[in-house]
Amino acid sequence: MAWQPRRLTAEQLEERRLEAAQLLESGRYTQAEVARQLGVSPSSVCEWARCLKEEGLSALNTRTRAGRPSKLTGEQWQEVKRLMEEGAKAAGFATERWTLKRVAQLIHRHFAVHYHPNYLAEPLHRLGLSVQRPRPKARERDDALVEASLKRDWPRIKRGLLAEGQPLPAWTRRIVRFGPAWVPPGPRR
Repeated sequence: MAWQPRRLTAEQLEERRLEAAQLLESGRYTQAEVARQLGVSPSSVCEWARCLKEEGLSALNTRTRAGRPSKLTGEQWQEVKRLMEEGAKAAGFATERWTLKRVAQLIHRHFAVHYHPNYLAEPLHRLGLSVQRPRPKARERDDALVEASLKRDWPRIKRGLLAEGQPLPAWTRRIVRFGPAWVPPGPRR
């Protein structure tokens, strides 16, 4: 069977159910064959066949989704996305780090709508925004000092390891170049 996305849209699910209805009504396929052809479980096809027999084709159409409707319109969500892309500092926060709590505060400030932070991840994900966790970095770290230390000490350490016949640590294969910049990382062959 060909690759299929993990989540189908409501329209795609409806299209699949209606395709199953056509195959079942044609009478040429068993429920098991329809299930294999559409990549669904036989129990789903059995349920669709029952609905088709009892209620007709309209029973397989998409129904409105259950649950509370969004408090913001689509345009307002796009505005939230735009505000977030401008940055957290531009929105009045001390740092550039967005948290769900901060997004909830931003929505409350601009639209006077309260969202609990626990329920913002999904709508933000639908906007194409995802969780970004910054890499941990020590406050005391001095990158210039680390770079100088590597340039000064690494050749001595490397010579010692090679003289002892020990392999170089795995992390060196990613970043250490042996030769000119155009040579790929790793030992020469």
